[in-house]
Amino acid sequence: MKPIGADVATKDMKMSILRMVLVRGLATLPAWFGAGCAVGPDFRQPEAPTVASYTSSSMPDATTSSPGFAGAAQRLVVGDDIPAQWWELFHSDPLNELIRRGLADSPSLAAAQARLRQAQENLRAEDGRQSPNVDASLTATRQRFSPSTIGQPGPSSVFNLYNASVEVSYAFDVAGGVQRELEALQSEVSYQQFQLEAAHLALASNIVTTAIKEASLRAQIQATQEIIAAQQAQFDISQRQFKLGGATRADVITQRTELSQVQATLPALNKELFLARHQLAALTGKFPNDAALPEFTLASLALPQALPLSVPSALVRQRPDIRGAEALWRQANARAGVAAANLYPRITLTGSYGSQANNAGDLFTGPSTVWNFGAALLQPIFHNGELSARHRAALAGYEQAGALYRDTVLRAFQNVADTLRALEADADTLKAQTETDSLARESLDLVHKQHRLGATTTLVLLDAQRRYQQVHVGLIQAQAARYADTAALFQALGGGWWNRATPTDTTSVTENKP
Repeated sequence: MKPIGADVATKDMKMSILRMVLVRGLATLPAWFGAGCAVGPDFRQPEAPTVASYTSSSMPDATTSSPGFAGAAQRLVVGDDIPAQWWELFHSDPLNELIRRGLADSPSLAAAQARLRQAQENLRAEDGRQSPNVDASLTATRQRFSPSTIGQPGPSSVFNLYNASVEVSYAFDVAGGVQRELEALQSEVSYQQFQLEAAHLALASNIVTTAIKEASLRAQIQATQEIIAAQQAQFDISQRQFKLGGATRADVITQRTELSQVQATLPALNKELFLARHQLAALTGKFPNDAALPEFTLASLALPQALPLSVPSALVRQRPDIRGAEALWRQANARAGVAAANLYPRITLTGSYGSQANNAGDLFTGPSTVWNFGAALLQPIFHNGELSARHRAALAGYEQAGALYRDTVLRAFQNVADTLRALEADADTLKAQTETDSLARESLDLVHKQHRLGATTTLVLLDAQRRYQQVHVGLIQAQAARYADTAALFQALGGGWWNRATPTDTTSVTENKP
């Protein structure tokens, strides 16, 4: 004879075992199916271009040198690594400090960091789909029930219903659609990471080139002011000579016209200088009226003489734009896998275990226990070609991303080749401008002496002054071009982001280093 309550105890034990099997079994389902394969091909990292050099013809070992300021020869050190803080090679403490401020306060850099964090959180959210979903619910309702709804006579009754349950659901990733979606989101994280690196590089490069532009404008303004001072002195002499009858009114008017023309060039130069200063303020995250900016001159910058040049095969692993294009290509491959997985069946398991009672105190007692377990299979049959069309569209997107990657690589190699040739041409131009400036200066001094002796006319003197002004401004621009194109080479080669001890964001970039 069974003891009193033995049937109830047996039922409770069975329910406990069933609950344990339900929860634990669903929790281990991802491990059972984790070894499954995702549909679609796995993405393979593209191979580096097999080119021996950036330019069609060999580059000289060093650029030409010229006497005077910024005339040192520059040599390319093939295979040498690029320092992370490459701008320090210009040996300007004010420039280093300005870039430090810009990297700390730039809104564009902060926006890129926020986009990266957004992509990371989206990846973490999607990663949760690989595990069963477990939810707890507690409800309390008051209902009025009429027996007539089940075909029985009698008065209506009012009762309370309390429900406490734990629900578990899991969708099998049979075709690997979730896995491919995770790959797509991971690729988005990589893309935003390299967008951040590109923003970091662009910000530093823009600050350097803007500082160089400011230095060039200051030198041009100073040269123009010197010419104005010389012409003003000559004009004063001509006025005195005119009063004494030693010069004609035509000579005075001509000199005044030439002086006014040179003076008219100053406002434009000053405007460009102010605009450059405003741009530096914005790049460093400051308002134009609230930026304590240093003043840059060409003399305060040193021209880097040893320039590191990465081998062509390394460029595709260094440039952020190329790495970003590769990430988008990988993402398009994963999206094609997601579209393919949508053509396959989907299996979902659901289960719940809980308690229902008319009184809250009766919850979790033996008679109040309820449970359910279910499975669902969904097989797409007819969607009027929608799923197949989306798959074909995803494949076209994959082809587009591959073409854009190849285009990005081609433009990157063009960028480096253009910069190398520009550096070579800059050195030759500066050498020619230095010689021309020296000759123009000598010619102007000679005409000055002849004019004081009355051996030449005022028109000849004014013409010599005008030629010297044009040549000297050209010399200053040639000097600035060497600085700017040197900075452009560091940017074209990727900027050395992989050598930073501290990444631009809290996320490590070790796995993405070249």
